[in-house]
Amino acid sequence: MENWLITVIVAVVCAVAFGIIGFILGGLHRKKTAEGLLGSANEEATRIINQAVNEAETKKREAILEAKDEIHKSRTETERELRDRRNEIQRQERRVIQKEESLDKKVDSIEKKEELLNKKIKQSESQLAEAESIKRSQLEMLEKISGYTKEQAKVYLLQTLEETLTREKAVKIMEYEQKVRDESDALAREIITTAIQRCAADHVSETTVSVVALPNDEMKGRIIGREGRNIRTLETITGVDLIIDDTPEAITLSSFDPVRREIARITLEKLIADGRIHPALIEKIYEKSKREVEMTIRQAGERAVVDAGVNGVHNELVKLLGRLKYRTSYGQNVLNHSLEVSYIAGLMAAELGADIKLAKRAGLLHDIGKAVDHEQDGSHIELGVEYAKKYKENDIVVNAIQAHHGDVEPKSIIACLVQAADAISAARPGARRENLQNYIKRLEQLEAISESFKGVEKAFAIQAGREVRIIVKPEKISDDQMALVAHEIVKKIEDELEYPGQIKINMIRETRAVDYAK
Repeated sequence: MENWLITVIVAVVCAVAFGIIGFILGGLHRKKTAEGLLGSANEEATRIINQAVNEAETKKREAILEAKDEIHKSRTETERELRDRRNEIQRQERRVIQKEESLDKKVDSIEKKEELLNKKIKQSESQLAEAESIKRSQLEMLEKISGYTKEQAKVYLLQTLEETLTREKAVKIMEYEQKVRDESDALAREIITTAIQRCAADHVSETTVSVVALPNDEMKGRIIGREGRNIRTLETITGVDLIIDDTPEAITLSSFDPVRREIARITLEKLIADGRIHPALIEKIYEKSKREVEMTIRQAGERAVVDAGVNGVHNELVKLLGRLKYRTSYGQNVLNHSLEVSYIAGLMAAELGADIKLAKRAGLLHDIGKAVDHEQDGSHIELGVEYAKKYKENDIVVNAIQAHHGDVEPKSIIACLVQAADAISAARPGARRENLQNYIKRLEQLEAISESFKGVEKAFAIQAGREVRIIVKPEKISDDQMALVAHEIVKKIEDELEYPGQIKINMIRETRAVDYAK
């Protein structure tokens, strides 16, 4: 047992001894290995440092070389710029010197010319004084020879000159009129013909009275009513006169207000269709008919605006346009006439390159005053201008309304086109008609105006008043004066007479010499 224990102790001691020896040997080995690694690291560090120093030296040399190159380039560029500037300064100096020399030459030349001019002025003054002296002596000699003083000769010359100028003025007027007529007539005919060809219009004139057909004559008695109460009620409510004459199965409605006449016509037709005619029913149907006509007026105005292609018209002006459906002028429906003028003015504006929309608008509204001229004081032109301004219409449209009958001067080509379109629409065949009394009166006025001028022997209105042939006395009116007299007659007709279309003034002068051989 003791031996085993000793053996264990020995073994432990040996193991400890070997462990210590191994630790010491391992430490020595690790130290040697670390020293080897440290030496290798120092060598590597030395190598890296040396390499970095070499590279730094190389880059330093390269940077120095680059800096030297840059300095050399900058110096070369600077020298080149300085050389160019010196050259430019030298060129400018040469130019300045040349200009100074040129100015000196010009100054010398001007001084010489000034001296020469002064000499000429002195010579001219002496010559002028000499001429004035000669002129005075010649005037004195002329006064002695002619027997006229200077003032008397001046009056004589002015009179002679005035007569000559009058003759030349008349000749020039005739020449320019012929020239303008030759040049403008062809263009005007072309434009107007194109516009008329492209505008299809109704050739039927309208009547100004309304006739209501009756199913039988017995209906007349029912319309009159007991003791005439029905017809009195109708006339009182509608404001229209009912003419019941011997015409079989018909009643005529007469009124200056076309809208009232239309309401009365519709009211009467509804009463005849109903058959029951008494005051209460008359009032009821009248109110219904009035609303229908107002609706029709509104629709007619809106349709006219759409047909004419005009936008932005005020609602009140649209209503006034609709009222023109029941308004006539010389038998021509005014709404149809306004549409026709709008179409023609637009077509002519297109041919001339003017504002088409504005021309159509002015043409459509040119007779707007006729919708109310039977209700309010003033001409249809004044009323039309008033309503156009009230509802903020364009100034060009207002002027076109104001000038379409020549009352004021047109201020734009649109106003001139509306004038022409209005005349075309009014003067075309079948557009208008007038009663015999007014027609004869107009012809008599034309002849009276023409014969009121001195030197006119006789005047004849022909071609339905569209031409006046005037025979003048040859001993009182010369050929040169005829153009002036014709202008004066035209001006007086335009100022004093209302007429559709245009009137041609044709003056005739004839001198005959008669003798007999015996």
